Amino acid sequence: MSDRPVEKKKSGGVLGLVEKIGNKIPDPVMIFVWLCIILMILSAVFAGVTVIHPGTGEEVVATSLLTVASLRKILTSVPTNFTSFAPLGAVLTIMLGCGVAEKSGWLIALIRKMGSRASKRTVTVIVVFVGIMANQAGDAGWIVLPPLAAMLFHAVGRNPILGLLCAFASVSTGMAANLLPSMSDVLAGAFTIQAAQFIDPNFEGNIAMNMYFLIVSTFLLTIAGTFVTERVVDRRLGAYTGDVVLEHDQELSTQESKAMFGANMTFLALCVVLVILCLGDNAFMRDPVTGSLITSGAPLMGGIITIVAVIFFIPAVVYGVFVGTIKGSRGVVGMMSESMRDMGGYIVLAFVAAQFSSWFTQSNLSTVLAVKGADVLKNMGAEGVGLLVGMFIVSCILNLFIGSASAKWALLAPIFVPMFMLLGIHPAATQAAYRVGDAATNAISPLFPYMTILLAYCKKYDKNFGFGTMLANMIPYSVVMGLCWILLLVIWWFTGLPLGPQGPLTYTVG
Repeated sequence: MSDRPVEKKKSGGVLGLVEKIGNKIPDPVMIFVWLCIILMILSAVFAGVTVIHPGTGEEVVATSLLTVASLRKILTSVPTNFTSFAPLGAVLTIMLGCGVAEKSGWLIALIRKMGSRASKRTVTVIVVFVGIMANQAGDAGWIVLPPLAAMLFHAVGRNPILGLLCAFASVSTGMAANLLPSMSDVLAGAFTIQAAQFIDPNFEGNIAMNMYFLIVSTFLLTIAGTFVTERVVDRRLGAYTGDVVLEHDQELSTQESKAMFGANMTFLALCVVLVILCLGDNAFMRDPVTGSLITSGAPLMGGIITIVAVIFFIPAVVYGVFVGTIKGSRGVVGMMSESMRDMGGYIVLAFVAAQFSSWFTQSNLSTVLAVKGADVLKNMGAEGVGLLVGMFIVSCILNLFIGSASAKWALLAPIFVPMFMLLGIHPAATQAAYRVGDAATNAISPLFPYMTILLAYCKKYDKNFGFGTMLANMIPYSVVMGLCWILLLVIWWFTGLPLGPQGPLTYTVG
């Protein structure tokens, strides 16, 4: 181990205050329980307040949730609120496929393979790119990739701690970006669509409404992450002088290589089949009315959650059978069941969030707040890209105190999505601003659950490596990649390009 002086964690200053306050914030589930109670009280206080719905022209009246009639409705609708909660079905469906892809070892093997033969010049680019793409593997991105990156950097004669920090920062700050729809898209899209329907019950959207923006972001962040690693963090850390011996057991075995080849070929074959189903005027995946591939009526968009689940599920089964992690149908069902068990915390959160969302709609406060809030912002002169930058900043700050991305968006979407719609901003743009802000500060959030895991990894190579050193090297990633995120969003706004299928930048009510 290196004999550098121990870097002691600093408890003072702004970061110390953030950590102290953040540690006192209750679990997201309890946050929503308290929000439900507060909502009931506020609904009684503001009962009778009226606004004119900008879409229908009808008068909307805030309703108390504490009347006998409202309480009866609340009592009888709890189960249906839960089962009809849009994000729940979407997330659980996609996890049946992506969960098996992780449990079988296929996604982890892909991460290992992509970096196993990198040269010294390309190792950083590969680790950053794989890190950004690793959100497809769920928690595996934070747990598996950093130690693999450390070994990869060590193997080409570079500081293994640099590899750890580079991989962790890439997974964290690039969490929203990807070349394919991921769990982040499912979570964000489901909340956004539901919130948009407060203003327009006929609003149509899909989980890929940010995909064009996120694809470009993937390459931009790869460049930015590589720059920070090479020009900033590498120079801060210097050469590795520790005595940890390079491990060689991360190479894929012959059996794993064959299994991965079979799974990858299956994945490509499924993609080819999907493309074929999109070809032709009367293609299966086209909207039977308009012939479009990107409307909500098109099976491609309407069924994208199922499509992604299947595209990941089948190759994962092929890999698992070949490598031996899956033995018969019981093995597959076991992995699917294990994936659902892993979602237990989310299911509990979804239950209380579903009640909050339903009661918010029942009280009409969602519409009242949106209209009143929009009026305030109009009077302040706030509009367009300025609102998106504001959303980005709010998201960045809130992420320092609440770690769960879905919990934050479940709270913010019902307020900001309708409000911004009334100010001419499409829900896809509001969602994009939230997601980039949420991702930017992941790597420096004291409450981010994987920070302690990263510190443990670093201490393997340097027992004196402290939280302060780790945080000091994470800040450049958050600052540079966060600036890239918001600058890209601003540039995108002025180009007027859509953010994705059914994802324009502006919205007209009515």
